[in-house]
Amino acid sequence: MSFKYTPTALKKVEQIYDEAKYLVRYEKGNFASGYCVLEHKKVVVVNKFLNVEGRINALLEILPSIKVDPETFSGESLKLLDQLNIQIQSSAPTATDTEEQAAIPGGTITEAQENPKASESPENEADNIV
Repeated sequence: MSFKYTPTALKKVEQIYDEAKYLVRYEKGNFASGYCVLEHKKVVVVNKFLNVEGRINALLEILPSIKVDPETFSGESLKLLDQLNIQIQSSAPTATDTEEQAAIPGGTITEAQENPKASESPENEADNIV
């Protein structure tokens, strides 16, 4: 399949994130890979200095790692994912997920427990990305 790196293609990839309820932001930062994912806030931050091809590649690289309900995607988005041969992780809880939650007193770990800086309210979330 030939995939063209155009602004229209970028919009289609951004639409997948929109349907997955993820916010895509383009910010400046010191991203070794060109992007950062804030899982708990469902935010993907991509280096704003990347060209269209770099932005698309970064977004496509992240897609397999995010957990979403595949039923939230439109037919067009599912077709694009299929053409690109990208498998999305289902967000439906599995038996393993339930066992892991049961092992943690009080349920799941919050972002503030994982990262004490996350409980601060910064003006710009991208500034706290490590």
